[in-house]
Amino acid sequence: MSADLSEAAATAVNQCLNVGPDESVVVVTDDEREPIGEALYEAASAVTDDATVLRYPPAEQHGTEPPAPVAAAMAESDAFLAPTTKSLSHTRARGAACDASARGATLPGITEDVFATGLDADYTAIEAACDDVLAQVAGADEVRVTSPAGTDIAFGIGDREWLSDTGMVRDPGDFSNLPAGEVFVAPETATGTFVVDGTMMPHGLLGENRELTFEVEGGQVTSIDDDAIRADVEAAAESVGDAAYNLAELGIGTNVGVDELVGSVLLDEKAGGTVHIAIGDNAGIGGETDAPIHLDGILRDPTVYADGDEIELPTA
Repeated sequence: MSADLSEAAATAVNQCLNVGPDESVVVVTDDEREPIGEALYEAASAVTDDATVLRYPPAEQHGTEPPAPVAAAMAESDAFLAPTTKSLSHTRARGAACDASARGATLPGITEDVFATGLDADYTAIEAACDDVLAQVAGADEVRVTSPAGTDIAFGIGDREWLSDTGMVRDPGDFSNLPAGEVFVAPETATGTFVVDGTMMPHGLLGENRELTFEVEGGQVTSIDDDAIRADVEAAAESVGDAAYNLAELGIGTNVGVDELVGSVLLDEKAGGTVHIAIGDNAGIGGETDAPIHLDGILRDPTVYADGDEIELPTA
């Protein structure tokens, strides 16, 4: 096992989750992320005798529920880590585990390079950046985002709570993505246009001058100019209808250690000075929509206004 993987795993177990010697840790992984799962298992085993690694075949899409024994193990643990090909972040299993007082982190779509890069960070500085952004947006009724690529969209926050993903998962029920670093909300409504010019699945990092345009009205995406993304949303809509078109999330990247986009949504949405906007499910982040998709698109060089006042975005 490489030293980079071992060091990143130690950061996750020790700095982010602060695992104690009397705690139980469950590592959930799949066949394609086994090296990262094993690195986390070894790091956890260096701290506690009660560490377990569970592996199952990769799911076909983000948000697919894990096998029932995996969900049960997560809920019965003190802490869990989930490096998987497809995201467990917005699953009921993850939510139930946190409701049962397990704390944990998901690492959806993580690669060995992103794991080593994203966990090589000062999470104290990331936490401070989250606190700064949160102080600027908390309490705002409307948040507007513009960008040079053509984004101009206004979000009605309503009674929804802004959440902070600091990577510090220390208390029972705490949850984070790793790599971490964002402040985000499930808005009650949104209207306008957003243009993704950074990273978005299934395309990864967009090439120079390539842009994906989305029209939004009343909190629903009404137009998608990309065939592949439109097909993914339409497929989800076959089972959940209009919920698949829900404007799910507005997020602001606060990871001051990430200074360039690399094509991984997991890492790129955390990059300081970026904004990401997601379509689909938001039931796990304070919204009311259940959907089998959650598609994040990253915007470069955004300007963000909270009730008309421009906020200061963190940068690397």
